[in-house]
Amino acid sequence: MAILITGGAGYIGSHTCVELLNAGYEIIVADNLSNSNSESLNRVIDITGKSFKFYQVDLLNQNEVESIFSENKVDAVIHLAGYKSVSEAVVKPLAYYRNNIVGMLILCEMMQKYGVYRLVFSSSATVYGQPVSLPITEESTLNTNNPYGRTKLMCEEILRDISMSNRLWSTALLRYFNPIGAHDSGLIGEDPMDIPNNLLPYISQVAVGRRAELHIFGDDYPTPDGTGVRDYIHVMDIASGHVKALERVMLKTGVEAYNLGTGIGYSVLELVDTFEKVSGQKVPYRIVERRQGDVAVCYADSSKALMELGWSATRGIEEMCADSWRWQSYNLHGYEGSVPKPVKISVY
Repeated sequence: MAILITGGAGYIGSHTCVELLNAGYEIIVADNLSNSNSESLNRVIDITGKSFKFYQVDLLNQNEVESIFSENKVDAVIHLAGYKSVSEAVVKPLAYYRNNIVGMLILCEMMQKYGVYRLVFSSSATVYGQPVSLPITEESTLNTNNPYGRTKLMCEEILRDISMSNRLWSTALLRYFNPIGAHDSGLIGEDPMDIPNNLLPYISQVAVGRRAELHIFGDDYPTPDGTGVRDYIHVMDIASGHVKALERVMLKTGVEAYNLGTGIGYSVLELVDTFEKVSGQKVPYRIVERRQGDVAVCYADSSKALMELGWSATRGIEEMCADSWRWQSYNLHGYEGSVPKPVKISVY
């Protein structure tokens, strides 16, 4: 059974590759490497001892996408590719709408043309916007407040319409909260190409001396310490959620949304404090203005994923921080700082 993973060289994608290969699936990875590094795929091979096909393609190029389906028998797709920065989307909305929505449309057109109707879609908790009540369930109001979240919500609605038009489609919409952490080997992890948009890689880079201080965006939120509260979840728990969702779409039809989170909210300062304890490193920080589009508090009710997918998060905040520190301390400059090696992946 061959599973196509778009964005498979990225942070969540590479960890999902590991889980799929360890579960016995054959995978095909597609990634344009615009915000990722092919070395992550070499590391996936090191971890699993298994090889796979890799296509360096852009989802906006229909001919490139079609080549994957024409050359392989694809059984299902896990769609992770896309731009993902809330702050960048605010200043570059056109780029986000074009890349995230048009790319998915082209992918779905090729899936339908080649009779591939099983899809796991990487959505986001940002579709909920400012929550009306907590914890957030899948039935909570969808009212995203930034362009990135709107691209995810629009994609969800498109996928619902596609499913209504053709009952063969089976789609899982995974609304995950704040992925952090890394594989416990320290071989793969989050490796932003510029100033990190996400909190924990920023903390990690300060801890290893790559950056002078952490910028905390706002300390005047209505929270116990004034900093934003988020549901942080280990990336390997997110990866296992994709495998569980894949099992679901292989057996049923229709569209279902699932929250992937721990159900526990931690503030920015609590995360900094936990990271300092597990790493033994001080993380100097400075309070700066809030970012447009951020909400004060956000954490999940993931009971639906437990009941319908048999999935729940198993790793705590200390393990998330420890694994992030291991990755960053082993790879001071991410994948770019690794010793050059022959490419192990099969490039097509």
